[in-house]
Amino acid sequence: MMNRIKKLLFSIILLMSVSNVEAKIRVVSTLPNFSAIAKEIGGDKIEVTTIAKGYQNPHFIDPKPSFIIKMKKTDILVWAGLDLEIYWLTPLLENSRNSNIMWGAPGNVDASKGVSLLEIPNIPAAQLRAGGDIHVYGNPHYWHDPQNGKIIARNIYDAFVNASPKDAEYFKRNLEDFNSRLDTSIKKWLKLMEPFKGWKIIAYHNSWPYLEDRFGFVIVDFVEPKPGIPPSPNHLVKLIKKMRNQNIKIIIISPYFSDKPAKVLADKVGGQVVLVAPSVGAFEGVDSYFDLFDYNLGSLVDAFKSMDSKN
Repeated sequence: MMNRIKKLLFSIILLMSVSNVEAKIRVVSTLPNFSAIAKEIGGDKIEVTTIAKGYQNPHFIDPKPSFIIKMKKTDILVWAGLDLEIYWLTPLLENSRNSNIMWGAPGNVDASKGVSLLEIPNIPAAQLRAGGDIHVYGNPHYWHDPQNGKIIARNIYDAFVNASPKDAEYFKRNLEDFNSRLDTSIKKWLKLMEPFKGWKIIAYHNSWPYLEDRFGFVIVDFVEPKPGIPPSPNHLVKLIKKMRNQNIKIIIISPYFSDKPAKVLADKVGGQVVLVAPSVGAFEGVDSYFDLFDYNLGSLVDAFKSMDSKN
């Protein structure tokens, strides 16, 4: 009988020991871009849950109770900041009652920390509200500049080291490898886009200033008359006139918007609608942060070449 008890106790101790060795940092990220970068840095030391899908509009996510359960048990939360997720993340976080990830806690990672923000408004609050869905702190789609990917990675790295100091060297090696590969890819992407600097395009929504700023094409107007406001017939007429006058042929759009207005514009000017990925996971094959730029810049270059051949 005593031998059986000893064996049982030994088995329990062994299982507890194995469990401790294999324990991973639990990460919840609001967007797939942050999950993709977290995996690059954390490797097999972490497990990641992503709230939004890559094809969803990050402004409007349904805060499901299942997300609260995930957040109750997580060690680190990575989010975009700048009020991008403000309407749906706040109730999830507050209902999780997880002190590890509350505002200001070490496990709460605002991925925008240290990013040089674009389009910070300099107008009174009342005018901001009248201007549509404008962000008070600046444009929040900063991950579309791959240089900002390194800042995001560093913010995540710092949180991982704080959560598991014994794995600091492992995380550092992964961070350095990620940065090195990203530097190499940025050179490749800049070379790819070099022949098309200054090309004018139309975007459906103002999600792309960081991509525009890094790679040199020019977004001259938007299908939305104001952020978050659907286009009226009068607005489309004005856009058609502008596109004809300036020989603009390309309209970019994310998958969560209706493409009907964009197709009307393209039809009227002999142009092309280009579906771009707002995030990792938006389309099949866009599985990493690197894939995001390969896909979007490749799609733009194909469109530029197609339109150039018709001129």
